[in-house]
Amino acid sequence: MHRHDRIAAVASLALALAPLPTAAQSGHDHAAQAHATRVLGSVSFPVQCSAAAQGAFNRGMLLQHSFWYEAASAAFREARQADPGCSMTHWGEALSLLTNPYSPPTPANLRQGRALLEEARRLPARNERETAYIEALSLVFAGDDLTGHRARIGAYRDAMARFHQRFPDDTEGAIQYALVLGVAASPADKTYADQLRGAEILEREWQRQPDHPGIVHYLIHLYDYPPLAERGIRAAERYADLAADAAHAQHMPSHIFTRVGRWESSIETNRRATDRAVAANDTEQEFHAQDYMVYAYLQTGQDQAARRAINDVGKTNADRRQAHAFASAAMPARYVLERGAWTEAGALTPRQTNFLFADALIHFARAYGLARAGRPAEGVADIAALTRIAETLRTRDTYWAEQVDIQRQAAEGWAAFASGEREAGLATLREAAEREGRTEKHVVTPGPLAPARELLAEALLEAGQHAAAQREFEAVQRTEPRRFRAVYGAGRAAERAGDREAARRAYTQLLEIAARADTPRPELAMARAYLGRN
Repeated sequence: MHRHDRIAAVASLALALAPLPTAAQSGHDHAAQAHATRVLGSVSFPVQCSAAAQGAFNRGMLLQHSFWYEAASAAFREARQADPGCSMTHWGEALSLLTNPYSPPTPANLRQGRALLEEARRLPARNERETAYIEALSLVFAGDDLTGHRARIGAYRDAMARFHQRFPDDTEGAIQYALVLGVAASPADKTYADQLRGAEILEREWQRQPDHPGIVHYLIHLYDYPPLAERGIRAAERYADLAADAAHAQHMPSHIFTRVGRWESSIETNRRATDRAVAANDTEQEFHAQDYMVYAYLQTGQDQAARRAINDVGKTNADRRQAHAFASAAMPARYVLERGAWTEAGALTPRQTNFLFADALIHFARAYGLARAGRPAEGVADIAALTRIAETLRTRDTYWAEQVDIQRQAAEGWAAFASGEREAGLATLREAAEREGRTEKHVVTPGPLAPARELLAEALLEAGQHAAAQREFEAVQRTEPRRFRAVYGAGRAAERAGDREAARRAYTQLLEIAARADTPRPELAMARAYLGRN
């Protein structure tokens, strides 16, 4: 469906945008409320406020649990109009200003949230539980410098741990605690202790509240890691049905589908997410879903479909939000790198936005593409740009500083390799692969533009170290299963190493992955030819 056709879907999604009936409304509205619950889930978050405010507050939390921030914020303001003394409405609106909590909010949002929570604290306290909610969330908004945001999130996590101990029967408190356990978890902790602790809480709550959208939503986030992803399949499949009218609920299953290589499932759920995002005029969700969908299309050899999706995405200001900036850079970069279109990669136009780590994607694609095209010297300026970006981010955001520096190192490794310094290049690529293996991807992306270990494997293959290349390509698939270039590379390396069984296995899998390919990629022709001979 093209974008202008999707706009016609607005009417069919009206129930998702319309306010849910409050508890004060008469009984003849109950059927409408049941329908709205069916398409968005069900949330009951008791607050000590008027009946009208309670209804609007519940609606706000229903939307917030699917990261429908602006609509949630409006519902919390409606609740405050119904009961100006309801301090939890300030808490709810501040919570909505965090947007996706896995990414830092803007300084303006932090200042606005702090003002809301200060007002909540000035109101007469209605009970200790609500005071504890407000005091805990205030820790996140204690400053608006992004360098201190991660520490403030850690303080909030600890406060919610105390809240959970103090009010063990408060289900919404348990859900918020489980969510922040994942948000605050270290990307270097490969035991996933905090994620598993949060998932244990939510799995228990799921038994009690099977229709709660936040539970399945946050379980997907907590299981969005290669060793845990299989555990998230049930939540992924449930969330899309439970909150069918929420764009984010349609997109989120693809986090798990990507981790397990269910590409067609990812395409379909992101197609629905895009339709709902366009209907709701939610360009952030549209861009985010399209990025995941383009990635899935490219893994299956559906290059024409990927190109159409890139062309079809709505035009917006890419500087406004992180997902806009990231996806608008990542999609064209993926399109050239996944197809091995190295000259096209080198011709990408560098960009400048408010999000340096998004700008780095184009510099990495250019430097790597130019090295693969046999023109490594032309990528020197892009490698220098990656160095500058990583240095700048080091004082702002250590996570993205590390990711960009890994890209810089991988690009340098391939540039050295392509320049004839093969041993030095391989050593640099190996170090980049090891560094990448010690961290995790960010939720904004389905995966790196090109896994560093895959880049190492391709260099090993070109260097004639076929058995070593095969091992590295297979290692890529332990974290990026059913990835087209890794599966093909494993087959090609096995073929050249004389491992006929492994070559047949990889090439057979490649043809299964790309069963719906709409482009005659040379890798598929080579796989068919080999299987025909063997």
